[in-house]
Amino acid sequence: MAGLVQDCFSIGSTVACTTCYNQNIEGEVLAFDQQTKMLILKCSSASNSSKLNDVYILNLALCSDVQVKKEVNSIPDPPQSLNLQRLSTRVRNQVEKKKRQVSALAAGVSQEGQNLFLAIARTINQVSWQGPNIVVFQDVTITPPYKVDNVKGSPESRQLTHIKKIVEKHLNDQASATSNLPSATVSAK
Repeated sequence: MAGLVQDCFSIGSTVACTTCYNQNIEGEVLAFDQQTKMLILKCSSASNSSKLNDVYILNLALCSDVQVKKEVNSIPDPPQSLNLQRLSTRVRNQVEKKKRQVSALAAGVSQEGQNLFLAIARTINQVSWQGPNIVVFQDVTITPPYKVDNVKGSPESRQLTHIKKIVEKHLNDQASATSNLPSATVSAK
């Protein structure tokens, strides 16, 4: 049987099976490990997005009614090589982003200040904390309570104007999000 199972699940074949939860799954074989009887299937996305796929890792010991719908006998193309430098850069950028987020949380400032910091950090990398103050581009400072009037810097600086617009948009977005919350009505008897 072990030799048969290996032959049944060649990469690229289409396989359908029923899980122990009576869920029917059909998809393209990405990988199969004969020793553990683990099968990895790529299926169309449950969100119906043509750009996305769902990937299932199935333990065939817990599946029933396993059927090969379409057999692929050709040798699959080798996987594309990974650009390790690009991946390393991406990891480094994500780590820096997370460190900035942690510094926002660790600065001991109000939730409004933390939210503004994170909103600015989404588009501008040069943002940091200096005590309770947010420093952007090393020359624009936002002090508590983090309103447009609290943005300080060189008056002729384009960066100052840009940061004021970001703060204003953030505050407007926060106000509209708050106004969209359902209000509770209390009746007095």
